[in-house]
Amino acid sequence: MHVVIAPDKFKGSLTARQVADRVAAGIAAALDEVGAPDVSVVRVPVADGGDGTVDAALAAGYERVSVRAEGPTGEAVDTAFAVRGGTAVVEMADVSGLRLLPPNGLAPLTATSYGTGEVVRAALDRGCDTVVLGIGGSASTDGGAGMVQALGARLLDAAGAELPRGGAALAALDRVDLTGLHPRLAETHVVVASDVDNPLLGPTGAAAVYGPQKGADPEQVVLLDGALTRWADAVDAAVGPADPRSETARAPAPPAGWATPPWPCCAVSWSRASGSSWTSSASPTTCPARSW
Repeated sequence: MHVVIAPDKFKGSLTARQVADRVAAGIAAALDEVGAPDVSVVRVPVADGGDGTVDAALAAGYERVSVRAEGPTGEAVDTAFAVRGGTAVVEMADVSGLRLLPPNGLAPLTATSYGTGEVVRAALDRGCDTVVLGIGGSASTDGGAGMVQALGARLLDAAGAELPRGGAALAALDRVDLTGLHPRLAETHVVVASDVDNPLLGPTGAAAVYGPQKGADPEQVVLLDGALTRWADAVDAAVGPADPRSETARAPAPPAGWATPPWPCCAVSWSRASGSSWTSSASPTTCPARSW
């Protein structure tokens, strides 16, 4: 008999690897108790685009590449991406994640996805031409704006000054300057790994649904939804329209998904829950059309 153990994490309790180890130990103990013969047990930790996404890739034979990047509130974070050949797996939760902040230290207005962009940049600098980006578990509601800043874009107010980090700052956004984007983005395929498909804006949008778990009160949810509206309008002006209010303009768990990526000439496809094989059944769509 062959047994394949393929669990996701028990969030807040055990990692996917720890779950697999404990299930395997339980199977071995049960067989030993009844005197049954040994069975072949294969442990395959999986992930849904959130916590444990890089670990799942490592379990599938990818190599770990360490990176130091900016955490959700500006602190330095030691993180990593996984790489095999020209494919990198990047986990937003590990660098810009909610789990990095204490319960009394949530920052719904100022938390940023900037560090995720730094990790993507490190993968591009290594020569990767495919990036699997797991976008679950973030601490921010910035629409991926920080990530885009880390990749070379400038977010400017009406006076031409660059905006500070965080979702609330986007309320003052006037335009997005993409001229400084990382040059390798033009030849990179991004696969966004997520298990939800909320629209960016409105009553079922990113701020309304996910803002409260990141510490936003009702007034802050309204503020963030308005700020994301400004972000959507500015991105549309920079790369072409995609209706962020529709069900097809998806903004998974962190709203970073909606703006992943807002750069021209970069192919992007969507994958539902991601496993160890890192394949996507989605057909790539090319920015700026973004027909997601």
